[in-house]
Amino acid sequence: MSPPIVRFAPSPTGRIHIGNARTALMNFLFARKHHGQFILRFDDTDVERSKEEYAQAIEVDLAWLGIHPDLIFRQSQRVPFYHAATEKLRAAGRLYPCYETAEELDRRRKRQQARGQPPIYDRAALALTAEERARLEAEGRRPHWRFKLDHQIVRWNDLVRGESHIDCASLSDPILLREDSTYLYTLPSVVDDIEFKSSHVIRGEDHVTNTAVQIQLFEALAGPEAIPGFGHHNLLVSASGEGLSKRSGALSIAALRDSGIESLALAAFAILTGTSDSVHPVASLDALAEALDLSHVSRNQARFDPDELAGLSARTLHQMPYEAVRDRLSMHDISGYKAEAFWLAVRGNLSVFLDVVDWWRVVEGEIVSIVEDPEFLEQARALLPQEPWDAGTWARWTEALKARTGRKGKVLFHPLRLALTGREAGPELAALLPLIGRLNSEARLSARSASSHPGP
Repeated sequence: MSPPIVRFAPSPTGRIHIGNARTALMNFLFARKHHGQFILRFDDTDVERSKEEYAQAIEVDLAWLGIHPDLIFRQSQRVPFYHAATEKLRAAGRLYPCYETAEELDRRRKRQQARGQPPIYDRAALALTAEERARLEAEGRRPHWRFKLDHQIVRWNDLVRGESHIDCASLSDPILLREDSTYLYTLPSVVDDIEFKSSHVIRGEDHVTNTAVQIQLFEALAGPEAIPGFGHHNLLVSASGEGLSKRSGALSIAALRDSGIESLALAAFAILTGTSDSVHPVASLDALAEALDLSHVSRNQARFDPDELAGLSARTLHQMPYEAVRDRLSMHDISGYKAEAFWLAVRGNLSVFLDVVDWWRVVEGEIVSIVEDPEFLEQARALLPQEPWDAGTWARWTEALKARTGRKGKVLFHPLRLALTGREAGPELAALLPLIGRLNSEARLSARSASSHPGP
């Protein structure tokens, strides 16, 4: 396969959510896997609702996910190209003016349904004479323009769904231009895919019906060789089965980021949910790209489970190497010779990355020790080995303490954890103890300086 050219084409009318990110990631990783190009195209021809602030926010959200486009452009800057395509279709007799109002069309559809007929446009406007059109325009009506479909069966081999077809005789001729001469989605999308040589269009299955229309537009404007491959993935829906919306901010990429979800976990969740592959942590976007197989995407809806995502995010942290988080740790003043050993010690106990701040305080800062048995802790303090300490210090110290006191198991270890960390549970003390150091350990074990605070 030649290196593909794919695109993600959001409308900058709100923040993108995890469902949008799923489409972006499928395209980006498909390009990455096959050494192709990824284009970010803002479909901003809806002047009223499109906002520059949303476009900028989408770029930020994609960058957080690790998606860096090879090219970014806005449809609002390309309107002359759409005008040229419109004139070409008019000249070919494929674009015709219609004067029905929305109310008239709605009444017509209802009559068709009442008669048991499919509610498709009957092409009544094609029968209008030049005089009738002039009279309607003199009344103040402005036409919308429809693309005249060839009533044929359009076939394509879908990357996800396999052999697919749609009988265009079952479709209404689509409106390409509104009464105010602004464009709907269909024409600008095809014009841009032709010019930027999109090799594949990977998008949600809600666009399947559009595919037959667009294939005919590709043929009309640039010939069959311009037709890209198509892939329509299943849609990500809420846990209750409802569609995701930009207007609901709870599942936006920004909100999930702010809640502490790891970007790599979100990417893995978005790609693997609703496929025949299990949802599991991945080491990198490159690894996820290798795992991407559009033929493994299910035909059933993919459900978004926030608890499953949170669990995957934690498991992603648990296997993350130090090099991947070095800079993030430094931002919280966690650096120096202890930093790597600290990360490897605590990562398995993190729910979100910011939990490292609390564990660094346990290692380096002041804590409130919990004292259950001052006499036992004094014995433990007296038996503390001399430094330097290493991974074997904990075992040597507790063996000596066991021999002195006869304690073992939880009654031996748990009071030490409470005193040394102020917590009921946490990372292995064999790894934490050398980081805490002898001076801090002595102070926390001292019955004189330790508090009998009941704990956090």
